[in-house]
Amino acid sequence: MTTQIVILAAGMGSRLGRSLPKPLTELSDGRTIMQQQFDNIDHAFGKAAQVTIVVGYKLEHIIEAFPQASFVYNEEYDQTNTSKSLLRALQASATGGVLWMNGDVVFDPAILDRAAAMMARDQSFVTVNTDKVSDEEVKYTTSAEGYIKELSKTVKNGLGEAVGINYVSSADKAVLMRQLTKVGDQDYFERGIELAIEQNSMLVEPVNISDFYAVEVDFAEDLERANLFV
Repeated sequence: MTTQIVILAAGMGSRLGRSLPKPLTELSDGRTIMQQQFDNIDHAFGKAAQVTIVVGYKLEHIIEAFPQASFVYNEEYDQTNTSKSLLRALQASATGGVLWMNGDVVFDPAILDRAAAMMARDQSFVTVNTDKVSDEEVKYTTSAEGYIKELSKTVKNGLGEAVGINYVSSADKAVLMRQLTKVGDQDYFERGIELAIEQNSMLVEPVNISDFYAVEVDFAEDLERANLFV
């Protein structure tokens, strides 16, 4: 069965200060961030993976670098955030669940092995790291049953950080799409998840990947940290 995977790569990534889209930033091993993601996807899913990239800023560079992928265009990439990029990707997806990731995350390939086990159950999840809880990152809390309760940058007393690799099940996808339609243009996709949990009782499991590395590259120091692992 085909595994549907989305990479969100429409943004301008201005904080890193590079001329190319941030996912095309070169790592110390010579690969780009997105090439490392593709290698990780191939490791976990092989030929079963169908990758769709949401493009916007300088899209021709990404399309040229990864011609094997499918592409969805967020023409409002400079006016909208990841909620609207994910919405476009889910609208274009086929029947079934979808794994998605931010296009600026450098991560251990073993994370997708752990994710694959959850995907086989068709269970919606968010990968999390409980080792640190930074103010500027998306944080989470859980319900008494252990499912995600809150998920945003403003969460108080967060249990950890969301890593930026997530899955929506086939049963939950329509609900998430409806909520992504409602959220503001500048909202992150996590707001859609949070509303689906709050208003539609969507069950989203936290998948702890603290024993692996995952670095979201926003600033030069993040890139330095990511290069320690690859």
